[in-house]
Amino acid sequence: MAIKFLDLKKQYLDIKGEIETAISNVVESSAFVGGSEVSAFGEEFSEFLGGSVRTLGVANGTDALEIAIESLALPKDSVVLVPANTFAASAEAVVRNGLRVQFVDCGADYTMDLADLESKITEQTSAILAVHLYGQSARIEEILEIAKEKNLRVIEDCAQAHEAKFKGQCVGTFGDIATFSFYPGKNLGAYGDGGAIVSRDSVLLRKCEEIAHHGGLKKYEHRIVGRNSRLDNLQAAILRVKLRHLAAWNTRRRKVAKLYFEGFKDCDSIILPEVKDSCFCVWHLFVIRIKNRDAVMTYLKQKGIEYGLHYPIALPNCPAFSHQSYVVESSTPNASAWQEEILSLPMGEHLIDEEVKEVIEAVKDAVCG
Repeated sequence: MAIKFLDLKKQYLDIKGEIETAISNVVESSAFVGGSEVSAFGEEFSEFLGGSVRTLGVANGTDALEIAIESLALPKDSVVLVPANTFAASAEAVVRNGLRVQFVDCGADYTMDLADLESKITEQTSAILAVHLYGQSARIEEILEIAKEKNLRVIEDCAQAHEAKFKGQCVGTFGDIATFSFYPGKNLGAYGDGGAIVSRDSVLLRKCEEIAHHGGLKKYEHRIVGRNSRLDNLQAAILRVKLRHLAAWNTRRRKVAKLYFEGFKDCDSIILPEVKDSCFCVWHLFVIRIKNRDAVMTYLKQKGIEYGLHYPIALPNCPAFSHQSYVVESSTPNASAWQEEILSLPMGEHLIDEEVKEVIEAVKDAVCG
């Protein structure tokens, strides 16, 4: 049977009544930009993260990163350390703020390797952009210790980590400022683009709000040169509905991951993701490494099993970031080697046990013989 990588239609059908009521209420109110749903979602999302931060909704996750970095007023041309294995937006947001990026290699959990991180800090370094990747927290406690010692700012990119925790505390509540994406395929996804900036620093968040609202908090009062980036009322209403289901969906993702670990434990040719005991992983993606990836992908396709590649080209090897003046050249051997081996298996609350077992058997047939 065909097995989807992600099934947003099935998710919609499970909560169709709630979603349609939420959409109808917004349309009937005719409050499409701003409105009560945006403010209510901000309060509810802040509470979901533990109540120690405030939330500002913006148009998308990339805007959230760009605005968050701008609010820190980092020295022009200074260097921000970014993981080599992440989506391009993490590095784009740095460069588009007039800063330089230096890539840090990934460790066995695919997040920043701390030894490589420390080795790349210089007098030109101004910040660390810690990405909580694939649903697992980066080693944020140690990153914060390094940042404190070196007087660096810390931005958390939580685009793949809604409800992920480090030692019981939600990611996004550790650094100076943090960002989330609500792209439809995320654990908490809108029905279009959406994003958020969160921080416990009210001054920083106020600066972000000014930037996102044309440079002012009141119409026609432009204190600074800003931009337009807003989470609309319709998406906020949808996110409020889905937020109520997120914990249950993440619980199912964790059960799917457990089935994968159990199913692959006897196949040494499959390198499974490393999970730290201190982390509560919400499994945005389940990424394995294999040597014969092309053959495995061909076999899965024949079986009707969808898969993904996250990410097929490590950022230092992309044309936008390879040998560019805004990139500090440095070695990232793991990310460069693993880009040829990583494979993302179907993951989500849509999967039933039988489908997960079918994926396991197909991968094992292709890899282990």
